[in-house]
Amino acid sequence: MDIEQAVTDIGNVEEVPGLPKAWRWSPMSRFVFSLAMDVDGCWAYQMNSIDAHDKGLARAVLTFARQHQLGRGSDARPLAVVPGFSYGTYQFDAVAAASPPVHGYHHGRNEDLNELVSAVFPAYQCEFRGDENLEVAVLRFKRMLRPTVITRPPVPYLRMRYENTKTGGGSVGPSRGFTTYDVLLRELSLLEDSPGSFVEFENLRGEVWNIEWNGSWLVNGTPQDCPPSESLAASALRCP
Repeated sequence: MDIEQAVTDIGNVEEVPGLPKAWRWSPMSRFVFSLAMDVDGCWAYQMNSIDAHDKGLARAVLTFARQHQLGRGSDARPLAVVPGFSYGTYQFDAVAAASPPVHGYHHGRNEDLNELVSAVFPAYQCEFRGDENLEVAVLRFKRMLRPTVITRPPVPYLRMRYENTKTGGGSVGPSRGFTTYDVLLRELSLLEDSPGSFVEFENLRGEVWNIEWNGSWLVNGTPQDCPPSESLAASALRCP
């Protein structure tokens, strides 16, 4: 497939200054799409942004993705991540790529192009375990990570289950499910004075913390004098 021709056919496309074989376009006022073709013309890397746009960041992400051939090929993982990225004052420390079945950027418009594009975005290492299957990758990419928002904070890899005897809140079943950092902090803050309550959470390395209140604090079975702090949670989740 001729990727360059397919991109040109989109319309209203301009070249990205300082980056060969790269183009950007805006399908509507809130969005800017940027795409760089691989050196052999057989694959491309696309970064989308909404509301806030930074041409320098987009160029840096596309350059990094192309250098590492991030997410290239049909055998690529649903979510791939390469650390070592930095740009300006942003706190991002990696670039991630979603595979064609995950992102669907050109689904319904140009299926052939869709199958030759990685959706790349600036990311944080704490957001990825590295073994995400297709179902998890779609959930994380489309509902949690907000990959098109360049001002976003980290969304750490976090699975949790909990029960609170005072509020009556709790998770369903014995398995830990994906949740967000703010939910973890909220449930930790509600534990005190709730005998029999607990919060159990897991980070990207599969490390598990179990925090209980039974008249005093227990963290992984060890008594603690103070309630778990936000810094403990951030450190456990390896947030930057």
